[in-house]
Amino acid sequence: MTKQRRSFTPEFKREAADLMLKQNYSYIEASRSVGLGESALRRWR
Repeated sequence: MTKQRRSFTPEFKREAADLMLKQNYSYIEASRSVGLGESALRRWR
């Protein structure tokens, strides 16, 4: 059984990145609040 990759809309990525950039969340806090891995959020920044 293979694991499918999740895909995210540009709007979702922007909102997740805005948590860090505009609301001063850390990478860890922002990734946990949207249910992502920290490395994915770092790439989107």
